[in-house]
Amino acid sequence: MSLDINSMSLKELKDLQGQVAKAIASFEDRKKKAALVELEEKARELGFSLAELTGASVARKRAPASAKYANPANPADTWSGRGRKPRWFAEALAAGKSAGDLAV
Repeated sequence: MSLDINSMSLKELKDLQGQVAKAIASFEDRKKKAALVELEEKARELGFSLAELTGASVARKRAPASAKYANPANPADTWSGRGRKPRWFAEALAAGKSAGDLAV
């Protein structure tokens, strides 16, 4: 494949440059994925996971948060104390109740 780049316009050259950059990036990604698959297979053959061998942290699953506060009007409506305060909790605080009054 031979291109006569001297006869190309600036727009054609910039398009070609973009295509080359994309081809290089995808080539590197494909090589990295192939290497990762090969390393994972070798680690599995030896009885390990790749994350164990590299010391990469494994995502830990959190247990669901237990309810700490309950809505006095509807005890089934609870809040763990994490995240945004529910409207009923904020309204109860504004009405003069304390968080201890709403505790489960």
